[in-house]
This record gives sequence, structure tokens and C-alpha cells, in this order.
Amino acid sequence: MYTNHLIQEKSPYLLQHAHNPVDWYPWGQEAFERAEKEDKPIFLSIGYSTCHWCHVMERESFEDPEVAGVLNSSYISIKVDREERPDVDGVYMEACQMMNESGGWPLTVLMTARQEPFFVGTYFPKEDRYGQAGLLHLLEQAAKKWRQDSGRLKELASEMTGYLNQQRQGRTSEDFPGEELLLKGAGQLQRSFDRAYGGFFGAPKFPIPHNLLFLMRMAKGDWGKEEGAGTKCREGWMELVEATLRQMYRGGIFDHIGGGFSRYSTDEAWLVPHFEKMLYDNALLALVYMECWRLTKTRLYRQAAERTLSYMERELRHEKGGFFCGQDADSQGEEGKYYVFTPEEILGQLGKKEGNHFCSCYDITKQGNFEGKSIPNLLQNSDYEEAFDQWEEILKKLRTYRKGRTLLPVDDKILTSWNGLAIWAFARAHQITGVTEYYKRAKQAAAFVRANLMTLNGRLLVRWREGQAANEGNLDDYAFYAYSLLELYQCDFDITWLRTCLQLSEKMLELFEDTKEGGCFFSGTAGEKLIYRPKETYDGAVPSGNAVVGYLLARLAKLTGEPFWQAAARRQIQFLKGEIKGREGGHTMALLAIGEWEEESVHLVCVSREEIPEEEIRCYRNSQTETVDALVITEKNQKSMARLIPQAANYPLQEEILYYICKGECCRPPVSELTGNHKRG
Repeated sequence: MYTNHLIQEKSPYLLQHAHNPVDWYPWGQEAFERAEKEDKPIFLSIGYSTCHWCHVMERESFEDPEVAGVLNSSYISIKVDREERPDVDGVYMEACQMMNESGGWPLTVLMTARQEPFFVGTYFPKEDRYGQAGLLHLLEQAAKKWRQDSGRLKELASEMTGYLNQQRQGRTSEDFPGEELLLKGAGQLQRSFDRAYGGFFGAPKFPIPHNLLFLMRMAKGDWGKEEGAGTKCREGWMELVEATLRQMYRGGIFDHIGGGFSRYSTDEAWLVPHFEKMLYDNALLALVYMECWRLTKTRLYRQAAERTLSYMERELRHEKGGFFCGQDADSQGEEGKYYVFTPEEILGQLGKKEGNHFCSCYDITKQGNFEGKSIPNLLQNSDYEEAFDQWEEILKKLRTYRKGRTLLPVDDKILTSWNGLAIWAFARAHQITGVTEYYKRAKQAAAFVRANLMTLNGRLLVRWREGQAANEGNLDDYAFYAYSLLELYQCDFDITWLRTCLQLSEKMLELFEDTKEGGCFFSGTAGEKLIYRPKETYDGAVPSGNAVVGYLLARLAKLTGEPFWQAAARRQIQFLKGEIKGREGGHTMALLAIGEWEEESVHLVCVSREEIPEEEIRCYRNSQTETVDALVITEKNQKSMARLIPQAANYPLQEEILYYICKGECCRPPVSELTGNHKRG
């Protein structure tokens, strides 16, 4: 058996490649110094453990002695887990998109010992196929050119690096009207909406939860009234959301047996998923479905959210509270094997009568809908809203059978950024439903990150696995986790969460903010210096870190009333406006941040000697269409709160509980109850 330099790594993805015949190195100075010393180019391959096409490329090429022979003789080979080093991935993915106008994983890079790329692509088969160059051919040709004139390739790499660093020049920071940007973004989403099946654009079709959160925010707000975007327009925005959520739930992208959503659908109707299930998708989709239930009280949406949260807790949760990255698309070398069924299997488990009924309900047929087998779905079932209630116990039985039938690998890294999204989802679920278990899960995950992924000097790290944390945190780590703590504070009003949120937010600005041109870099001053510092605003699979920074700062500015946070929020929102102008539909998290900053949200201060009326505040919050940020001041915490928010010292403690309610810049006299005329602000 082969063993290479990855054998000592913690990443499940790197360990998958530790016995390839390719002499892989992890990202680090040892590989760069060897490439410099031997004057060889570097072959950089970036992927992640649950990626189907990463597995395919490994089987076709990296386990192949012929390919390994070329790589070992002519290159220094480096493997990177994109989830562990998103800073490295971000640099070369941007180079890939600049060169090819598209990107994806596995990411394939040829570069110099100075880390400068001269060729970037994605998946390559071993041999030339269907007009696509094969990896073997590419490697041999590039190695030949390097031997003939390595200076020219180094010059090309230097030029490409220069282009990367020049591309941000000329961006404007003009303070465009926020309402205009929001309406344009909503209009762009309407035009790209698939009216037959829901969602945006065609196949492959991604859920894009932040698009749906944005449209819900537009639907419940007052945006566009002066421009004629009245009730009908707002109802239309909500229809887009509901059509998408219903179709996704009915399709095979939702795991009807075990709950949770796959990464994306390979077809336009949401039937056939790309089977990997990721923490971030499920956290964000749980958030969307729960928010839609809050607004509509349609039971299906709460059911989808609860089943997704249950999936996360059951399949992705570490015993100490953190959440794992995700589950693989492949099981036993086959894509989707874990998820598909035949009628014979179902009848064998349920008996003929009940089995036939179940197959009819969930579209499990002899011909199948995926490579001769069937992905359970409700697309043909007009009674889809009642299916789960009817089959809940049977689904549990099939889930147990499925788990014993086929092994499904789990990437058990715990990432700070993605755990921030999970905490956000569980905390909001508690705020909306009052279910105590959701609060407990949010609290346990937040405590896990604080204990295991935060250093003594208050900095965050990227990942934890098997007792070891590593890599300086990036913008997403700080923004997502700090924001999740703000949501957690809104659950229990424990000042510890608010204090940590404010401290991390201040540290985030110190490490990442571009004080010259605005916005925040993805990698911080404490991290490794790479050839380029991306400053991302476009939403991908997860919302842009810069957009979440804007959303976080806008809420902190309103909650605290402090000039420091107000100035920071103003700078970030102005930067976002300049960045997204003309491309609003691809920046919906930034639009949410702009809307949060410019909308008249409700600010609630509760003053109580001892009792914290969590349930009263929760019910009041759910009665409002606007964001309601609450601050609770008690005799026990007032001095500590005043150190964080000086104005907290100005609220007198009375024998009874008092609520101070402000909307925008208009404040009402204090009241002793959050009911009646105070509803809806």
C-alpha cells in the first residue's frame, strides 16, 4: 500500500488520499521549498470529502499508477481540503472564474513555487474524452513546456496574479438609494424564476436560501410603495417563495425517509439530487422554512423545517454539541446508493398491502427514476401535505433499514462558520416556536465553538476534529459565528452571548476591514499571506461574508445605539451598495443587510429587577413584521450591560417590569404589557 505526506493530517478529505500513489503534500512550506529547489511546477488539487466528482477524479486518476508516475516525476503535488482552507480555495477559485467564467470542484491548478497559477480548471477525466482534454495529456504537455521554457510559464503566472490583484480597481462606493437596489434585486429574481417548478434558472437547480429570505423580507415590508409596488407585487414575491418551498419539499432533493436536503437538483423539477447533504444548506433551508411558517402559518413549512433540524441533530451532531460538515454523495462507491429503493425492498420491509400503498405514495416503481431504482418523492402525489402524518412511523422503520443496508460516510470536521449558520437556525427556530430543544442545541453548539475554536486572545480558528483545532479564522468564521451569538442572545438574554458577539465583531473589523477602500477581506491580517486577498460580496452556496458583516453591524448599530457601531455599519452598507449595483439579484444577502439598515425596525428594551419574560418577548416579536431586537436589563446585569452599552445605565429599575418600545427614531412611553395597541409597532 502506498503512503504519502497526507497520512498525518486531520482532514477526512486529505486522509482519503493518504494512500494514493501520488506523492501528495499538504499545503505548506515543505512542498513549496521542494518545488523551488527542484525547479518543478506545482500540481494543486482542491476538493472536499463529500464531493462526488472529487471521488470520480480520484478513482480515475489519483489512484492510477500512470498518472501518479507523471505527477511524481514532473510535479510537486499538493492536496487541499477547501472546507479547511477556504482562504486558499477562494484565491484559486477566483482565478478559475476569471479564466473560464465558471468554477467548481475538484479544482485543478498548475502553479509555480511562488503559488502563482498559470493554468486553472476543474474536473478532468484521465484520458481525452468528448472533446475535453484528459488530465494525463494536460500534465504531459505542461511538463514539456516547463522543461522547454519554464521562464515563460512563470511570467504568465506572474501576469495572472497581477490581473487578480488589479480587478478590484475602479469599483465605486457611491451611496446609491437602498430602495432602488432592493426593488431591482426583486425584479431580477422574478425574471429568473421558473414558474413551472419553482426556483431560479434551470438545471442544475440550487435552493439558494438567501434569495428566498430576501423575497420574504420584501413581501412583508413597505418597500416600493411610492414606485407602485403595492400589495399585488408583495403577494407575487411571496408566491415565488411558497412555490419554490413546496416543490423542493415534494421533490427528491428532500430526503423523505430521513429528513434534510441534498446539495442541489440535477433536473429542473427537483427530482434527482446531487446526493451530498451539507450542514450549511440544511441550516439555511431550515431557517427559510421556519420563517415562512411564521409568516403564513402553513403547517407544511414548519414540518419541513422541523424534519430538517431533526436530521441535523440526528446525523450531523457531535456528542459535545458541534455540528459536522456533511454526508457523502457516494456510498460504497456508488452515487446515491444509500437513498434509492426498489419496490421489492419496500414490500420486503412493509408487506404487500402496506408496501404497495407506500410505493404508490412515494413514486417507487419497477422502472425507477434514477439508474433503475427510485428516489422517494411526492411530485406525483396530490395529497403530499398529509403524507408525513400518514407514514411517520413507517418512515422511521425505513430509515433504520436504510442505515443498516448501506454505509454513508460523514465528514466529521467541525467548522466555525458553518456551525454559526446552524446556531442561527436553531436559535431562530426557538424564537419562533418556543421549543426548548432548539434553544438547547443552539446553546450547546455555541459553547462548543467558544470552548474549542476560540483562542485565549479571542481569535477564531477554522476547524476542529478529534481534539485538534487549526487554521486562523477567516471572515465567514467571525461574521457567521458573531451573528449567531446575537440570535442566541435574543433567545435567553444572557449577557455573555452579547458580550462575546461584540468582542468578536470588534476583532473582525480589526483583522479584516479594508480601511482604504471599504469592505472586508476574506482572509485576515493574522492568517497566512497568500498571493491575493479576495474581498467577496457575491453570494454562493453560503451568503457572502461581507453581506453578513453588513447585516450584523446594522443590527448591532440599532441594538446598541453606539456611534462606533453606527459608523461601522454605515461604512459597510455603503461599500455593499457600490459593489452590487447592476448585479443586485446575485447579492441578496447584501440586499437583506441594506434593507435591515434602512428599514425602521423595532427596538425593545425590557427592564426587570429579576425575571426575564422570554415568552412575552417571543410572542411580541412574532407579532411584528419588522425585525425586533430586544435588550433585557436586570438588577444583576445592569452594570455589566452599561460597560457594553452605556445607555443601559439610564434605565431605572422599578418594582414592575417595564417595556420601552421604539420604532425608527420614535419612542413611546414605557408600558407594563406587550399586548393590545402595541402590536405591530
